[in-house]
Amino acid sequence: MSRAFTREEDSENAIAGIGERPISTHRNLVTERGMAQIEDNLADLRDIMAKAERKADRERIAVVSRDLRYWTARRESAELSVPEPGSDVVRFGMGVTLESDDGKKVHWKIVGEDEANPAKGSISHVSPMAIALFGKKVGDVANVNGKEWEIVKLSES
Repeated sequence: MSRAFTREEDSENAIAGIGERPISTHRNLVTERGMAQIEDNLADLRDIMAKAERKADRERIAVVSRDLRYWTARRESAELSVPEPGSDVVRFGMGVTLESDDGKKVHWKIVGEDEANPAKGSISHVSPMAIALFGKKVGDVANVNGKEWEIVKLSES
């Protein structure tokens, strides 16, 4: 087939040897902070794209184009979800303090997939821990990977 009949984005991806960023099949729930992060990513990528275009950096343009497609799709599918104030059950967007049977305490905020960063205390709403916690109250126990965790505190952040 003639190269004249290939899509421009296909040739851009071939230049950089990159594929598309996979988009999750789960609902794209986001917190207010998560929505702001999406908008920030898009703004940053547009700035980077403008610089790459001025330099005619085809490889950089391909990578940034791919990332712009990803973040644009994530913004289009984003569902802002704010926990109900005073909720006494674990919901998306809430903070949960847990204690294991050996006395270890951890605190997680349940957020969207793109916002999750376990090293900084946030987990995705589709993670096994979050799924085990949803709908439970303080005093309830969640079992994850054979370990029991008691919910000791809920917070709105």
